[in-house]
Amino acid sequence: MSSTNIAILGAVAGFTIFLGLPIGRLRRPALGLRAFLNASATGVLLFLLWDVLTHAVEPVTKALTSAKGGQGGWGEFAGLATVFALGLAIGVLSLVYYEQWTKRRATRAGGPGTTTAADLTGHPNDPAVAARRLSMLIAVGIGLHNFSEGLAIGQSAVKGEISLAVLLIVGFALHNATEGFGIVAPLAATSVRPSWGFLALTGLIGGGPTLLGTLLGQSVDNDWLYLAFLALAAGSILYVVVQLLGVGAKLGRPRLLYWGLLAGLFAGFATDFVLTAAGS
Repeated sequence: MSSTNIAILGAVAGFTIFLGLPIGRLRRPALGLRAFLNASATGVLLFLLWDVLTHAVEPVTKALTSAKGGQGGWGEFAGLATVFALGLAIGVLSLVYYEQWTKRRATRAGGPGTTTAADLTGHPNDPAVAARRLSMLIAVGIGLHNFSEGLAIGQSAVKGEISLAVLLIVGFALHNATEGFGIVAPLAATSVRPSWGFLALTGLIGGGPTLLGTLLGQSVDNDWLYLAFLALAAGSILYVVVQLLGVGAKLGRPRLLYWGLLAGLFAGFATDFVLTAAGS
């Protein structure tokens, strides 16, 4: 299979995220539905957090085992551990400080309607503005995760493991299809009906990096780069999970919160089992 075909399939894997985005256009969804969608999106992201951390820690653990057995240097372990820690910290804290910066900027600007980026800025206490900002942050976190998925696809292809690359594409396409409604969950939770343009932008941010990662992965085979993006993805996903749990608590439906969390986790593991069953 040519590099072009691999890239096209990588793009398809990323842009299945658009399948879940139209849910955000529902008109005034019931409180129970809003709570369940928010919770299930949180469950999907919890699975992604576990999945990303598992893959990110793997090369660090491998380097530690090699160093203990005398087959590798302690310097490599220390370097990989540092990349992991820095990536995780930057992934979390960059979003924390970014949100604080946008709130301060919006307050100085004088409230809603002061900029053309009203979907992202405005009065910091406006629930609609906060929901759109959180949706965008979720798209960024998912985008970083999908970039690492694209790297895995591209690096499998460049190593000649075409069958594995195709299986990864199929599995990631199924997985990404569940991530679209994760992006719009904060909007549904606050009855905000986003524009098609906003949905398209979040879809590009969340799904587009799969294609970019696939292209880069076919030209660069670097475990350190792969680890760095996994750590960044984990940090950003951790941030949005905390935010979504806060939204779920405000909705006041504890039973639906836990049912939704389980549904999201089960959806994540189900798509992962598809990959495992396929032999990836």
